[in-house]
Amino acid sequence: MKSIFLDCNDQLAPVWAKVVHADDPPIEVNTAPFARDELPRLLDGYAIALDDHSYMPTELVAQCKALKHIVFLGTGAASYMNVEELKARGVVVHTIKGYGDTAVAEHAIALMLAAARDIARMDREVRAGIWTPQEGVQLHGKTLGVIGLGGIGREVAHLGRGLGLHVLGWNRTRRAGVPLSDLDTLLQRADVVSINLVLNDETRGFLNRERIARMKPGAILINTARGALVDEEALIEALKSGHIRHAGLDVFHAEPLKVDHPLAKMPNVTLTSHAAFRTLEASMTLLRRAIDIVKKIVR
Repeated sequence: MKSIFLDCNDQLAPVWAKVVHADDPPIEVNTAPFARDELPRLLDGYAIALDDHSYMPTELVAQCKALKHIVFLGTGAASYMNVEELKARGVVVHTIKGYGDTAVAEHAIALMLAAARDIARMDREVRAGIWTPQEGVQLHGKTLGVIGLGGIGREVAHLGRGLGLHVLGWNRTRRAGVPLSDLDTLLQRADVVSINLVLNDETRGFLNRERIARMKPGAILINTARGALVDEEALIEALKSGHIRHAGLDVFHAEPLKVDHPLAKMPNVTLTSHAAFRTLEASMTLLRRAIDIVKKIVR
């Protein structure tokens, strides 16, 4: 079965070289950029495709006659393809969990600290010759609300407690180790809300206009999960009004975020480029697990 890593970039290429073994099945690596409509040409003849974060529309995948498996490098395949539609067409989508829990949690905490102290804004201003010290928020003793207590959410809670924050958690099923709360109480009490849910049909738009309105005035919102978990229009309105003091966002409804997007123009938003899981340690684990999935398929 022919395999291809369809969108290996310059950052991942040296990591790939570190984790691939001599006895692994052959996997062609494509590092050349390609337009979305070139997907059928690129995947022609390949039964297995490793996908970092390229969109794979059903109508294009349907033209890839040999394709039977997509190994998505992460958990959020639903943001880049319609998993059920592909399954109906005989293409199985494999995802990889747990490879970067610590990396993502550390990034969430970094965004929380940056948002609380307006670090990115002051960095931009100092570089532009503007010297305006911004008054920040002291986090010690404040309340951190963690929505979603999977591996990442639990690690965010653990790190938050280490910084002296009181932690409240909400999860769709009971999880030990974090004080649990109903969602309304969490939103009303939390000075910082970190959303760490998996995106699916049940969670799409989870933090909607009504729930954003219930958040504590002046709260900070952190999203390192998926952009579509949050009602973007309602978030922008809440940021403009100050109901949400600051948002630290690593994920967006459409990526990459366009330079003229409203979020890119707001001083009370700290942005990163879907990079929360990008550490050498996490990337090595991720790519090795992807190769192991290919090995199992081939066998």
